[in-house]
Amino acid sequence: MLSFLYISVNLIRLHKSLPLSSPPAHTKPVSVNYHFTRKCNKTCAFCFHTEKSSHVASPDEMKRGLRLLRDAGMRKINFAGGEPFLYPKELAMLCRFCKEELGLESVSIITNGTRVREGWMRVNARWIDVLGLNTVVCAHNWQEDMAAIVERLDPFRWKVFQVLLVEGENDADGTADAELDKRKRDARELLISDEQFRDFCARHERLPCFVPEPNSLMASSYLILDEYLCFLDKGAGREKQSRCILEVGVQAALEEVRWDEEAFRARGGEYDWTKDVQEGADGGCCGEMNKELEW
Repeated sequence: MLSFLYISVNLIRLHKSLPLSSPPAHTKPVSVNYHFTRKCNKTCAFCFHTEKSSHVASPDEMKRGLRLLRDAGMRKINFAGGEPFLYPKELAMLCRFCKEELGLESVSIITNGTRVREGWMRVNARWIDVLGLNTVVCAHNWQEDMAAIVERLDPFRWKVFQVLLVEGENDADGTADAELDKRKRDARELLISDEQFRDFCARHERLPCFVPEPNSLMASSYLILDEYLCFLDKGAGREKQSRCILEVGVQAALEEVRWDEEAFRARGGEYDWTKDVQEGADGGCCGEMNKELEW
């Protein structure tokens, strides 16, 4: 079950739907999720960002793209995949570059946890604000009560997603799709109703760190940059891809996808995302620094 938990902890405080429309001319990509690799060592059936390519941009291309995003208003970067820790050297370089050279407020990593090594963290934790895993609520776990284990883990922020179906990613249809793309998933049997998701949320909403994201908030509220440095739109219909930001710039690429800024704010997309200890709504701290994590 740990592979489904989003554990945003303090590292050495780690140092704790709207009408379709184009974004305005000067939309600021405040928080960007950069999936610099699609490669993964797991095959979760609900995954909606599958290994359709093995491409990883060059260090120079990645740095140029990140600098363009910073200049366009990015304050937080989240490195995801695939599994980003399959490329530990590249991941270390990216984290350090974003903190030391770009001066971003927050650098986070989403991982399945299987490739995180203490040695890597001891060297690179200084560049990282948040390390997380996600809980995906689906047909297999929507009736579970995870409150006790989450309280013991004591994260400052626990992200809980309703399993999402994305056309072209996790809607594989039998033999034809299996032959076309052996990494494609079929999440249809894992889907749950909104009522079932609300039922799961009701058992956990008392936790100060609990952050639920139903499909209505999740689908177009994330700014996703893929391995080719193109924005992706995983909202209604088939997944859409913008042109590369290195070729057309950030604003032109943003105009080619839908980013629901209201939904971004509604799901708490902007929060205190630095390494400072978070204070819960009840006045208590959720996710205070664990001495064992002082790497």
